[in-house]
Amino acid sequence: MVHIVGAGPGDPDLMTIKGQRLLSEADVVIYAGSLVNEEILKFCKPEAEIYNSAQMMLEEILHVMTLAEKAGKTTVRLHTGDPSIYGATQEQMDAMEARGIEFDVTPGVSSFLAAAAALKQEYTLPGVTQTVIITRRGGRTPVPDSESLKKLAQHQTTLCIFLSVNLLPEIKQDLMSAGFKSSTPVAVVYKASWPGEEKVIKGRLDTIVQQVKDANIDRTALVIVGHCLSSKGKQQSNLYSPKFSHMFRQARF
Repeated sequence: MVHIVGAGPGDPDLMTIKGQRLLSEADVVIYAGSLVNEEILKFCKPEAEIYNSAQMMLEEILHVMTLAEKAGKTTVRLHTGDPSIYGATQEQMDAMEARGIEFDVTPGVSSFLAAAAALKQEYTLPGVTQTVIITRRGGRTPVPDSESLKKLAQHQTTLCIFLSVNLLPEIKQDLMSAGFKSSTPVAVVYKASWPGEEKVIKGRLDTIVQQVKDANIDRTALVIVGHCLSSKGKQQSNLYSPKFSHMFRQARF
């Protein structure tokens, strides 16, 4: 059996209880070494075989899994954050299905959620935005033209931009071309939730490039853009309003 497990955003304590249990029981662990906090490997049993997939090709990963299955061993494929977002897991799952390898998936806390926690920020605010777009800017890995950052930004929603902090000048240009003002608030969260390593930078579209450059951040960071980061235009929700009725409570005014 292969368990695909989301390791969470970095803090070992933010890995799910189920994920920790599966990791502690695994005979073989293949972890995404370029992103997973190696402190999480402390949950592995001493005799576990551990492989860093940052140094492996897809066929090498599948070979390790296949040998483990033939030997009756349990494997954990450990991914950062939640494996459904930029995890490159679909190709692995398709290959396992083709080879008759049984597997399941355990979700994890994504870094865009850990970033919101670091910012003490809600992404969806009444009267401001009710939509969050998770995306990346095209670079060495292209994105479909219909999903270009410039086109997505025209919606003026909260944007959580992965794997693109090294393209911050291009992001700025795309967003301003899409109608975002230079004063639009922007935040960059580096290694969200990582104990002792997390950095939070808050700025504006016209300042953030230099701020991030000064902080020497060029990878492992999430870019958040949107009016949710501003105090302007915020409204209180209807959920707790005394004037609002719902199935659990009647209005009091």
